[in-house]
Amino acid sequence: MVSMTRLAFAALMQVASAKVWLAGVNIAGFDFGCGNTNGDYSSSGVTAPLASQGRADGLGQMNHFVRDDGLNVFRLPVCWQYLVNGVLGGTLNANNFAVYDQLVQGCLATGAYCVVDIHNYARWNGQIVGQSGGAVTNDHLASVWYQLAAKYASQAKVIFGIMNEPHDLDINTWATSVQWAVDSIRNAGATSQMILLPGTDYTAAGSFVSKGSAAALGAVVNPDGSKTNLIFEIHQYLDSNFSGTSPDCTSNGVANLNSLATWLRSNGRQAFLTETGGGSTTSCYTNLCAELDSMNYNTDVYLGWIGWAAGAFETSYEISETPTYSNGVWTDQGIVANCIAGKFKA
Repeated sequence: MVSMTRLAFAALMQVASAKVWLAGVNIAGFDFGCGNTNGDYSSSGVTAPLASQGRADGLGQMNHFVRDDGLNVFRLPVCWQYLVNGVLGGTLNANNFAVYDQLVQGCLATGAYCVVDIHNYARWNGQIVGQSGGAVTNDHLASVWYQLAAKYASQAKVIFGIMNEPHDLDINTWATSVQWAVDSIRNAGATSQMILLPGTDYTAAGSFVSKGSAAALGAVVNPDGSKTNLIFEIHQYLDSNFSGTSPDCTSNGVANLNSLATWLRSNGRQAFLTETGGGSTTSCYTNLCAELDSMNYNTDVYLGWIGWAAGAFETSYEISETPTYSNGVWTDQGIVANCIAGKFKA
């Protein structure tokens, strides 16, 4: 009863302020090598968003987003195979990890929170973690997370994103895999940072309860039995097939978020929308901004949002959030200026 009273009080205070805690942008590129939803990998596809690698200036983008837009979180997706150089269960590859860590350290240097996100859809080369007859095991996932958590155990602003968009799997079995990862992260010394728990159906906000993700992941705990800083991870796109592949938005997703907010509030839990987005189009200015407005009025249960995506994406990408740079000046995409940053600064 006391905890619910505190939650209710927090809800009133947060609604009064009408602003989420965290807002930012995905800085993509290290995930391009695992670009399909089967967790397949091509090393030639990786496009590190780093000027030091002759690619996009992800560090410059993040500095701009913090300095000029006031954003305060970035998600840094990366292929599992890239981290261990294709060796399942292997150690972090020194060269590859050092390059990825440049992005993480650049993010931390801005003062923002930084989500380390393994972008493999709960798979390694088509095999589902913990559901592939022993081919890819919970221990394999726990191993890479132990190593990553040990690297960042002292960094309070690193957030651990266990897995991007699991799908087409048994959710209760997947919850066991997530529990293994949580235990591994905590046992590596990262005892207080946030950990994001992703559900099935591409961790979609609209089906998080109905497909069983909320109930199954709700049982995941820290080693001490608490659920402190175990945050549900959700995604939502607003185009006609909810895939984020069109520059046009046909819905605002507010009903989905409001329904999930009711469940979260009733169960004393919180969620973080780590992928959403749309094109710099009139329909998305209307619908995406409405989506984010709804989150700003449910800040007791929603930590914030992260738009998809900047980094190595070209500005011509359908839902690009990559700013342009000319004569020392960064210029945002319209969807960032109006919604992703606009609704955070409002």
